[in-house]
Amino acid sequence: MTASEAAIRDHHDDEFHDDIIYPATIPFVLIHLAALAAFWTGVTVEGLVICVALYWIRMFAVTGGYHRYFSHKSFSTSRVAQFLLAMLAQSSAQRGVLWWASKHRHHHKHSDTLNDVHSPRHRGFLYAHIGWIFDNHHSETDLKTVPDLARYPELVWLNNHPYFPATLLGVAVFLVAGWSGLVVGFVWSTVLLYHGTFFINSLAHVHGNQRYVTGDDSRNNWWLAIITLGEGWHNNHHAYMASTRQGFRWWEFDPTYYTLKMLSWTGLVSNLIEPPPALVRNEKKLARGLVDKVARQLAASVSVETICENVREMWDHAPSWQAVRARAQTAQSDAMALLADMHLPQMPTSDELRERARHMFASSPSMDDVVQRAREMILEKVAIELRLTASVGA
Repeated sequence: MTASEAAIRDHHDDEFHDDIIYPATIPFVLIHLAALAAFWTGVTVEGLVICVALYWIRMFAVTGGYHRYFSHKSFSTSRVAQFLLAMLAQSSAQRGVLWWASKHRHHHKHSDTLNDVHSPRHRGFLYAHIGWIFDNHHSETDLKTVPDLARYPELVWLNNHPYFPATLLGVAVFLVAGWSGLVVGFVWSTVLLYHGTFFINSLAHVHGNQRYVTGDDSRNNWWLAIITLGEGWHNNHHAYMASTRQGFRWWEFDPTYYTLKMLSWTGLVSNLIEPPPALVRNEKKLARGLVDKVARQLAASVSVETICENVREMWDHAPSWQAVRARAQTAQSDAMALLADMHLPQMPTSDELRERARHMFASSPSMDDVVQRAREMILEKVAIELRLTASVGA
């Protein structure tokens, strides 16, 4: 682990983000307990119908509103429709619209790194799914990440009253369908909605397949796409987050996109963003920053310590390697240039790194760039370690 990575781990509690966002702890616990009240209220057909309807309607508000509109601005709509969409999204009781969007935007900057508060890679599945919500560092909204949304006072007001829409909906359901409607219709659908969306943080980074190299663990999962109205095509989304459509192929079920497409025919929404055809075909080269991120992961799979150990043994016992030791004491760039021309023990070749990458990542037209960059990173680490050793030995 580098010094910068260690610093991130030491201070990981200072900054957090979310993918599909969780509610505050106390309401979250209470509403789970309230679901048990069905033992007293009974389960009616009316309550079950309301439950199913509220689940799908509010799931659309979460996926189409919180996520695709407020977090990514993947389509346009009017100010009035924007407010109503925010109201409907907050009826899910998943905190305020600005908070949700700010956390999610942060997520895409740090997905599956040490800054990712719910990464199964770093904290385990259960923590990624539900455990982190009991930490008190997640309550504040970072308005600096959502200046485009914070300029609307009505959205700021909604964000400051995060549970008002959900409370309003709960009261309305009670007035229409009584206690069974409230518990089975509203409470059950809210709990199911929580866990349906939570799966994107947990399962969508563990189970499924990766079509695109994204530098993280995002995966496509068909059954998650069903229960989240298209969010299960998570690797697609991380490959091109600006796209309104997350099911890139015709057979990838994405009801949120279908609904938004139909709404665009009425003029309620417009400017739906489509993924570039070259990206869909996986023919688009990776950006330099992503090449570096993926190369860093590939380089980390190689034991620099083992390489250095073998080199030190060689320069202690082979006269021809004394020049390496002498060059290692000079500038790091000189040492790297020398090491690049030598056959280092345990140093994987480009072909071996390419084969390793094939097992670690999805295919990409930039894989040669990734392999070359990873080899440079490995040589840089080796040069640094050997220079330190040579300096101490001198």
